Amino acid sequence: METGLSLNQLRVIGCLIEKEITTPDQYPLSLNALTAACNQKSNREPVLDLEEICVQEILDELKKLHLVREESSFSSRVAKYKHRFCNTEFSELKFSDHELAIICVLFLRGPQTPGELRLRCGRLSEFDDIETVERTLADLMERHEGGLDAGLVRRLEREPGKRECRYAHCFGSDEVEAVFESANAPTSTVTAAVSTPAKDIDGTQERLAALEAEVLELRQQMATLKSEFDELLN
Repeated sequence: METGLSLNQLRVIGCLIEKEITTPDQYPLSLNALTAACNQKSNREPVLDLEEICVQEILDELKKLHLVREESSFSSRVAKYKHRFCNTEFSELKFSDHELAIICVLFLRGPQTPGELRLRCGRLSEFDDIETVERTLADLMERHEGGLDAGLVRRLEREPGKRECRYAHCFGSDEVEAVFESANAPTSTVTAAVSTPAKDIDGTQERLAALEAEVLELRQQMATLKSEFDELLN
């Protein structure tokens, strides 16, 4: 399997995996729906603003790497796309529900702590406790496949003032590493304090993020239905 994937390639694969799980009735995704998924403002880090033509170019790159395939039918003139990254007859990578949820969130949001993963994987696969997250991460760290010799996930050094270590996937390029290192390196005490979210004691922020994600998914479904309706009219 190809490793050293770019940030945009990982975003496309992550979105396809996410929507396959959360909105199976709308999967595979059209180019329009996939672009909307890539540009979501919730459950994404960093937030991107990709044009459809850019997403199409990324899809073409991933098709050459055999990580995405296009599906079309006689009843629809709109091409739709599925990932071939894992859990298919075309891939050597096979993940459990917990493993796939973690990989997907790491693709979409970058390095995460076990606590963050437990919260943010809930839409994909629920973890009963933090120990289950840590065991799953340990299993992924021990797996040597997919062209990766050092495991599929690695533990990063604990940041100053933080209680938990973050974990990152090992499929990204040096460019991806630089993006997240830059995003997480405070340039000054002031900017670091401003960028640090307030403690979410009652879970309000997490619930708002979940609601935003649901609204965006509904918008994507509406865009897909509109596209299919326009085809029928034509």
